[in-house]
Amino acid sequence: MGNNTIKTDICVIGGGSAGLSIAAGAVQMGADTVLVEAGKMGGDCLNYGCVPSKALLTAGKVARTWKKSSQFGVTYTKPEVDFHKVHDHVKAVIADIEPHDSVERFESLGVTVIQAPGAFVDGKTLKAGDVTIQARRFVIATGSRAMIPPIEGIGDVPFLTNESVFDLTDLPKKIIIVGGGPIGCELGQAFRNLGSEVSIVEMATIMPKDDPELVSVIRNRLEDDGISFLEQTKVLAARKSSEGVSLRVEVNGKEREIAGTHLLLAAGRVPNLEKLNLEAAGIRYERQGINVDKGLRTSNRKVYAAGDVTGGYQFTHMAAYDAGIIIRNALFRLPAKVSYNAVPWVTYTDPELAHVGLSEADAKKQKIEHKILNWSFADNDRARAERRTEGKIKVITTLKGKILGASIVGLQAGELILPWGLALSKGLKIGDMANVIAPYPTLSEVSKRVAGSYYTESLFSDRVKKVVRFLVKFG
Repeated sequence: MGNNTIKTDICVIGGGSAGLSIAAGAVQMGADTVLVEAGKMGGDCLNYGCVPSKALLTAGKVARTWKKSSQFGVTYTKPEVDFHKVHDHVKAVIADIEPHDSVERFESLGVTVIQAPGAFVDGKTLKAGDVTIQARRFVIATGSRAMIPPIEGIGDVPFLTNESVFDLTDLPKKIIIVGGGPIGCELGQAFRNLGSEVSIVEMATIMPKDDPELVSVIRNRLEDDGISFLEQTKVLAARKSSEGVSLRVEVNGKEREIAGTHLLLAAGRVPNLEKLNLEAAGIRYERQGINVDKGLRTSNRKVYAAGDVTGGYQFTHMAAYDAGIIIRNALFRLPAKVSYNAVPWVTYTDPELAHVGLSEADAKKQKIEHKILNWSFADNDRARAERRTEGKIKVITTLKGKILGASIVGLQAGELILPWGLALSKGLKIGDMANVIAPYPTLSEVSKRVAGSYYTESLFSDRVKKVVRFLVKFG
């Protein structure tokens, strides 16, 4: 492009979920827009996260189907897994979505795309490659990457992260996963279903942000699948071994060795900040991310930040939500502010675990007088027909029935959580959900049934029975 300076309305740094949403929205609303991306368009979600992990999970589910088929009167032999073709399937899914996030598409929209790393020169100027960009507003959306935990010897052993694991063309014989959060559990189940031996090492308990009662359903299923869990376990050191890699860990005060052919690190994320030269732009940040206000504006009033780089909820749907807030603030000068009272999340193991709003622990911590409603998938006819009765829904309400939160573990929990997010965002009461007509037989009936259970005690009380007996005397 040659040495030149571009003056623009808005410059977006990062071509992941947040950055692409902002760039597409801004240019289509009439703003001159520049997008700076040093790596792959689509960012972590498309290339290393949501998309490939769900594609791999689906392959694992298909491979596992034969184990449970006999209960339906259908029997077939154990499938053969060609992992190279599994790899090709994952890459094909990425390729199917890639055009939507491509340089060509965004240039066709009118966005100027610069494929180079960007760094601030001062508070209103960015340098990207040989291009200098001066913008009325900047948006930092550089995302995050896998954290490499400070394990002794980790630099001397081969390891995988979410950025490299989907490049494997041979199935790991024995994979050790450090980290028992959603990423570790999802990939652990996928590899186990495809035939790997899997050990998950977690310093606390798996999926610590979710309701422990519901997490136990996931743990039981993964253990039934054959996954070995080492919870409350500290990783002391890593070294190469004849098999591949060995970890020295401490469990209950005792040390032991765990050997594997592959090591996958899934122990958290860190924001991509180091190369931005934020100090030159007067942008304050901490280890966990860039400091932003409720409008996602940084300490530099001309610069906003969105998505993982702020250290908040690290979900693609929250990156898209942030994008909407920034467009309203930066382009329309509207006082839009973030609200996180109805943020859903899903762990896509089988069964899935989904959550939105306050949990039981949150309600107790905030000293909110509350009521807990439960309904089991075992009492749902569709779940019975599909022989997937493991799981339950748990809803938290105020004593007067205002919905505070919901958690679901079970088949298609991620699809079932949506109406609860709507209920929270609109401030609905439990009666609104109880009065919905749910089609039969569907899994969605669990939401109606759990809502109806709020009224069980009062509807079938002795007082109501007396009233009914009195009224029936009048014919």
